[in-house]
Amino acid sequence: MAYNFVQELKWRGMIHDIMPDTEEMLQSEVVSGYIGFDPTADSLHIGSLVQIILLMHLQRAGHRPIALVGGATGMIGDPSGKSAERNLLTQDILDKNIAGVKSVIARFIDFEGGEEATRAKLVNNYDWMKDFSLIDFARDIGKHITVNYMMAKESVKKRVSGEGEGMSFTEFTYQLFQGYDYLHLYEKEACKLQIGGSDQWGNITTGTELIRRKARGKAYAITTPLVTKADGTKFGKTEGGNIWLDTAKTSVYKFYQFWITATDDDAINWIKIFTFLDQKTCDALIEEHQKDPGYRALQKRLAQEVTTMVHGKEAYETAVEASGILFSKKVTPEQWGKMDQATLLEIFEGVPQVEIDRAVIENGVDVVTFMNEITGFLSSNAEVRRALNENSLSINKNKISEDKMITIEDVIAGNMILLQRGKKNYFLVVLK
Repeated sequence: MAYNFVQELKWRGMIHDIMPDTEEMLQSEVVSGYIGFDPTADSLHIGSLVQIILLMHLQRAGHRPIALVGGATGMIGDPSGKSAERNLLTQDILDKNIAGVKSVIARFIDFEGGEEATRAKLVNNYDWMKDFSLIDFARDIGKHITVNYMMAKESVKKRVSGEGEGMSFTEFTYQLFQGYDYLHLYEKEACKLQIGGSDQWGNITTGTELIRRKARGKAYAITTPLVTKADGTKFGKTEGGNIWLDTAKTSVYKFYQFWITATDDDAINWIKIFTFLDQKTCDALIEEHQKDPGYRALQKRLAQEVTTMVHGKEAYETAVEASGILFSKKVTPEQWGKMDQATLLEIFEGVPQVEIDRAVIENGVDVVTFMNEITGFLSSNAEVRRALNENSLSINKNKISEDKMITIEDVIAGNMILLQRGKKNYFLVVLK
């Protein structure tokens, strides 16, 4: 094997539970292993990045990753970690979500190149569940797993013992459906390993038990700790919502900001989980950071590695420039030229703004009139002149004087002009 998959995960702190003999099995043969992705949205957020990275590690270790999109199980909803019944999705929404999830996973896992033995495969469990009748499922699968066994699972016990609103029969059957997925992949794809978050242990072991009882086979399981934030808040959540892996939902700038603003404790854990840097490099970065936490070397490298992996080097470099704009004393036209409207609006989120006609500045307008009468940024002509005398007024982060004329040349990102007084008093002018 290219490297020891289990040992790699261990030093990274990415193993919660592991079945006996799993490491030995992975070291002795090329193995197909799968992870399931729940199509509850038309993309994936960074909460799913751990599972994607696990498949990447599996492939790098010389094994064959299988990414399963739950078109069938997505119709039921996984009760694990939930205290209330999920809303059931329609087929149209599921189809859209599945297509979106597939497109995200395909950016990270090699489904076409490399050797056939390690070439990844993407499957949808709806393909083998859609023609399975309830009677056949009950006879062929249900009889192999007792209700006592299913009731002993933590995800079931919590719900039926009074936590939340109880559990419907629909959700109760979920672990059987997931167990059958494993059995199907074991028989059709020679899949011997399932990986998931620690909350999936019950569902995964139902699959290994079903393989043992029905197929007389031996299957293995690994779960990873659920990623948390040091302050106890949910990982991947911000005040603005989830951090998605799709730029249509989360801009590269916002994505980069999530990592660069990580706390020291979080950065120490995340540099090992979310990057492919080796142990020696991670240890050196942590040591460097602890000597001078203010420089934030760890956060900078973390943001660089993850943003580049997800969005590419060019997008990362643009995000760095965008991040620096807020704190720069002067920004060149070339730097502004790399910024789009959406990114600028996010950099200056919450800044007051006004909309004016583009025609107002086509022939040029003096700075005093522009700052007061046209935009209302400052309350009077006298206040504008006072600010000019103090040398505290800037346009697009560049200091201006009283002889400045505002023209089309001052427009950035296609339709914006950034006004500023002092260090923190910003104002956006949007041209229509």
